[in-house]
Amino acid sequence: MRALLSIYLCSWLPLIACQGATLVGQPVQGGATVEIRFPVAKPFQDIAVQGGNPRPEAGRAVLTFPVGFDPARSWPILIVTSTSDFNRTSPMDAQWYRGPALAAGWVLFASDALVRPRVDSTQWRLAILAAALESMRKQWPQSAKWPVAFGGFSGGAKRSAVLGAMLAKTGSVRTVGFFLSGINEDRLSEAYKDYKPGGDFLEIPIWLSSGQSDNVAKPHDHDRVKASLERTGFKHVRLERFSGGHQVKQDQVGRALRWFREVGKF
Repeated sequence: MRALLSIYLCSWLPLIACQGATLVGQPVQGGATVEIRFPVAKPFQDIAVQGGNPRPEAGRAVLTFPVGFDPARSWPILIVTSTSDFNRTSPMDAQWYRGPALAAGWVLFASDALVRPRVDSTQWRLAILAAALESMRKQWPQSAKWPVAFGGFSGGAKRSAVLGAMLAKTGSVRTVGFFLSGINEDRLSEAYKDYKPGGDFLEIPIWLSSGQSDNVAKPHDHDRVKASLERTGFKHVRLERFSGGHQVKQDQVGRALRWFREVGKF
């Protein structure tokens, strides 16, 4: 009877964090950030070692959960991927998205290996991300159906585009959006043509965030990326400019996440 009452309360009181939720042994609390460690299975290791990389046996993921989080419900996930420049990792970039994700009711997810790669390749990032998602899905199988958006800045935006297409091809994620900030090259169209994730992929909304004084990914670069995406056939491409340079504009992250919900109706 007590267990049934707990399930009832968690279902009908979404603003109260349900007690006792854990992920890979770590307590989960709405409105808070948790770091987990997870094993990397051999099939993922085999992907990661391409190009002469070391074999990653374990990884870590940093997750922030919205207020009222209950794993029994469906929650959208924003997967953040960083650039390879300056030895940045995805958990480092997560800080830029944490506030907007919390406010919009999204789970923030960023992963990394416990060892450094020789070559920080897309295969390396894919393997670690897939292993991190698998660790969450083993404990919360229902999370495999949760909506997923990919977000990145500069080189991380390019890599987010490729990872999103690769995972969509496998059918392992339900992709509902791309937030691409400071991007000067259309890698998403290229990935769509290479991996052929299906016609529905063209319905995914794409938010391009452009700083008016960005000297790395200049405003005309974003114009070119938008035009390229539309030529490929993407139906929901939105380019928004802001006063600033090569950076992530947090208010645009929040607006993008709300727009993804509107377009995807989830």
